[in-house]
Amino acid sequence: MDNRPVLITGGAGFIGSNIADRLAGEGHRVLIYDALTRPGVERNLAWLQQRHGALIEPIVADIRDAQAVASAVRGAKAVFHMAAQVAVTTSLTDPRADFETNALGTLNLLEAARACASPPPMIFASTNKVYGGLEDIAFDLVDDAYQPADPQLRAHGIDERRPLDFHTPYGCSKGAADQYVLDYARSYDLPTAVLRMSCIYGRRQMGTEDQGWVAHFLISAIEGRTITLYGDGCQVRDILDVDDAVDAYLALWRGIDQVRGRAFNLGGGVDNAVSLRQIIAHIGACLERPVALETADWRAGDQRYFVADSRALAQAVTLKPRKPWRQGVADLADWLMAERGLSLDAAPLRMKASAL
Repeated sequence: MDNRPVLITGGAGFIGSNIADRLAGEGHRVLIYDALTRPGVERNLAWLQQRHGALIEPIVADIRDAQAVASAVRGAKAVFHMAAQVAVTTSLTDPRADFETNALGTLNLLEAARACASPPPMIFASTNKVYGGLEDIAFDLVDDAYQPADPQLRAHGIDERRPLDFHTPYGCSKGAADQYVLDYARSYDLPTAVLRMSCIYGRRQMGTEDQGWVAHFLISAIEGRTITLYGDGCQVRDILDVDDAVDAYLALWRGIDQVRGRAFNLGGGVDNAVSLRQIIAHIGACLERPVALETADWRAGDQRYFVADSRALAQAVTLKPRKPWRQGVADLADWLMAERGLSLDAAPLRMKASAL
C-alpha cells in the first residue's frame, strides 16, 4: 500500500469522520485537517484516534490559512475536501466569512495541489444548492409531499444538466468553489471531481436546526422538544445514509482517471425521497408518541423538492444498493440515543422500521 496519507479537510466533521474511519479501517494513514470550531466535532476526532491510533494524524488549522493548507497537501496521495461553512442562515448573517471559508478556502486547496509535482486526486463536497430554488418546476402536492408534475422528473429526479442558479451567499460560495474545482481540471489538468449532495444523514451527525436536519428531528423528538418546520414541511429530499455517501467518495477517488473534471449528483434517489412531514410522522410512529411541531416562514432559497438523479454516477462507478431510509433513520436513532446515554429503549424503532 502507498504509505502516503490521505488528507481530509473538515475531517472531524460528520461526513469527513466517516470517510476517515473507513480509510483508517483499510490501513490508510489519514490527515484530519479541521479547525474544530463546530460543536461536537472534537468528539469525532477523539473517537477516530481511539479506534485507529497513530493512523489518525490531526492538524488543527483553518482552511483559510493558505500556508497551513499547502503544508498539509504536500505529500498527500488524495484529498477529500469537506471543510466548509455549512449553514444558509450563517451565510446570510456573515457572507464574508462564508465566502472566505467556502470559496477562498477551496482556492487555497486547489493552488496547493497545483504546486505539487504530482497533484493528488481531489474530491469536493458540493451541494444541491448550486441549482437554486427550482422555482420554474411545477409541483403537485401529494400526501404531504411535493412531487414534480413532469413525469420524467418524478421518475428520476434532477440531473447534472440542470442549469446552475446560485441562491443565498452559501449557494454562491459553494457554487463558486464547485466551478473552481471543475475548472482546475480543465485549465490545469488537476485530477478533481465534484459530488453535489442532497441530504446525507447517519452516525456522527451532530444535527442542528440549521444543518443536519434528520439528526436534529430525531434528537428533538427523542428529548421531547418542539420541532420548527420552516415553510409547510412538505419539502421533499432524497436522504442518503452516510455509509452510502462514503462509498461514492471512495469510488470517485479510485476511479479518478474516468471521472476527473466531472460533477455528479449524489442522493438517496426516488426510493429514498421523503418530505419533512413524512419523516416526522415516521419518527412519531416509531417512538409511539406524537412529535410536537410549530411552523415558521419559508427560508431563503429553500427548494420545495430536490431528488438527485444519480444515474450518471452509477454509470461512472460501481456502487452497492442504497440503504432504505426507514432503516437508516432507525439506525441513526439508535446511535444518537447511545451517544447521549439516553435510557429510552431503541427496540420500538428497530421493530417498526421495517413495517412502516
